[in-house]
Amino acid sequence: MNTMDNDFSATRRLVLKGAGMLTLVGLGIVPLDPGKAFAAANDKYPEEAFKQKSDADAIKALYGKTAEASDKVKMDAPEIAENGAVVPISVTTTLPDVTSIAFLVSENPNVLIAKYSIPAGTVPSVANRIKMAKTSKVTVLVEAGGKLYSASKEVKVTVGGCGG
Repeated sequence: MNTMDNDFSATRRLVLKGAGMLTLVGLGIVPLDPGKAFAAANDKYPEEAFKQKSDADAIKALYGKTAEASDKVKMDAPEIAENGAVVPISVTTTLPDVTSIAFLVSENPNVLIAKYSIPAGTVPSVANRIKMAKTSKVTVLVEAGGKLYSASKEVKVTVGGCGG
């Protein structure tokens, strides 16, 4: 492989990424200015919640209330993650009026992994590949109808992700 092949590959990749982003922006899926997405949703970046070191502290900073376990929150996560750097996690729910979904990993240095605002009329389903430092309990939180619901599962990590 010569350098010309590498240049073509990089250029092609950039063109495809650009075309994909333009399509998503055009469909209204991705805002032109990501910073406006928070303002548009009347939501602000939960900076304090992302700094927390425990599940309880992150939930308190994020929602200000406790969560109750619910069988209407379905989390799909592997029993064993062979690589902690890319652990696939997804959540769906049949709860009505979902406004947000969040992912927590108890044994990570910062337990809050992600928080998604769910616009009204949207199917409440989120999938992500998360990073896990070690074997840990993974919790998903669903805010619906003003209440907070959760589902949890222990995921065993065989190769470190965050720290090793």
